[in-house]
Amino acid sequence: MTPVELSRTVLRAVRRAVDGGELSVTVPEKVSVTVPGAGGWGDYATNIALQLARPAGETPRRVAELLRPHLVGAHGVSGVEITGPGFLNIRLMRGSAASVPLVEEILRRGPRYGFVDETAVGASHDALTGQVASHDTLPEQSASHDPLPGQHVSSSPDTLTLTREPAPSSAATLTREPAPIPYLVQLHAPHEPRALVVMEVVARLLRSQGSLVRTSCAARPEPEWLAVLGVDVDAYGTPAAPAPLDVNVRPVPVPDPAALLTLGRDAARWALLHPAAHDRPRLTAEHLVQRESNPLFRVRYAYARTRAVSRNAADLGFTAQPGDVQEDTTPLVAPLLTHLADHPRLLARAAAHRTPDLLARHLVAVADATLVFLPTALPLGDEKPSAAHRARLALAEAAGAVLAGGLSLLGIDAPQHL
Repeated sequence: MTPVELSRTVLRAVRRAVDGGELSVTVPEKVSVTVPGAGGWGDYATNIALQLARPAGETPRRVAELLRPHLVGAHGVSGVEITGPGFLNIRLMRGSAASVPLVEEILRRGPRYGFVDETAVGASHDALTGQVASHDTLPEQSASHDPLPGQHVSSSPDTLTLTREPAPSSAATLTREPAPIPYLVQLHAPHEPRALVVMEVVARLLRSQGSLVRTSCAARPEPEWLAVLGVDVDAYGTPAAPAPLDVNVRPVPVPDPAALLTLGRDAARWALLHPAAHDRPRLTAEHLVQRESNPLFRVRYAYARTRAVSRNAADLGFTAQPGDVQEDTTPLVAPLLTHLADHPRLLARAAAHRTPDLLARHLVAVADATLVFLPTALPLGDEKPSAAHRARLALAEAAGAVLAGGLSLLGIDAPQHL
C-alpha cells in the first residue's frame, strides 16, 4: 500500500464514522500520512483525529478511538495504535498478504496496468462526443490530417494551417489524482527534435489516462527525425490567425541534433526523456554502454531478465501463481511491491504535469528493485519448485509487465533477450 492509498483508506474511515453518526464533521478533502519519528510505532501515522477534534466537539483521543475500528478492518492494514494526544499509528500488512491482489491486478491488466478504466472513459467520451473513441491511441492519421472537433485545417502540399474554435462550455473533464486531466488536449511543439519526442510521450501518457490528444508542430519535422526517433505529428505548419496555437511543449533543446541521431532510436529517446524538461540532455555514448552505470540498460535488462526467468520456469515445469512469497524474501519484495503499487499514481501524475521524466525515473526504480529480487524467483540446485516459487514468478512477471508498459509509453523497445 502506498502513502496515497493509505491516505484514501483513512479518508474512507472518516466517511464511515460520519455516515454512521459517530462523528458530526465535514469530511475533509484529503488526509496526510507521514512516517513516524524515530522509535515510533507502525509504518505510518496521521494526525487526522487532532484536526477533527475541535469541529467534532470531542477530544483528539476520543476521535481517534472512534476512527480506529474503521481502520483496523481495512484492506492492507494489519494494526492500528493510538499514541500521544491522538495520533493514529498504522502498521501495514507484509509480504504476500498485501501483494496477492496487486499482483493479480497487474497480471490481468498487463502492460496497460495504470491506464484508466476503458468503460468509464468510454461513457464520459460518449456523453461529450456522441461517438465511441479510442482510449489508447488515436486512429492512423489520414492524408488530410482530419482535425479534432472545433478545429479547422487548411492544407497546401507542404504545410497545414490550424485555427481553433472555443471548446463548448459543457465540455467534461476526467479527474484522476493527483490533478485533473483534460478530456481534449491540443499539444503544439516548436520545430525541434526534443520537443517533438517529449510531446509524443506526453500525448501517450494523456491518452493512457483517458484524454483525446491532438499533436502539431510549428513546421514539418525533418525526415531523419521521423526515421531515427520515430516521431510523428497529426499536423504541422505555422498556425494562422485569428487563433494561433501557443507552443505548450518547450523543453531545453538539444545542442547538436546530428549527435543525437547517432545514438539510435532507443538511446536517443532516453537521452531526451530521462532528464527533466528544464535540464540540458547529455548526448554521449554513455547511453549505449551495457553496464550498471547506464540507467537505460538497467531498465531494459531487468525486463529481459523477467522474460528469461519465465522461460526458465517453463523449462522446470512450473508457471506463475500469485500467493505467499514467504517471509525470508520480504526485505527483497517490499521495495518492489511499493514501486509496483505506485505505478498508477505515477502515470497519472506524469500525465497531469506533462513530465515524462517522472516515468523514466520510476522505471529505473522498478528495474533496480526487480534485479535485486529476481535471484529468489527460481529454485536453486536440487530444490523443487514450490508454491513460493510460483508466487515469486508471478511477482517477477508483474514487474516485467510494468517495465514493458512504461517503456512502450516512452517509445523504447523492451527486449526479450539482452
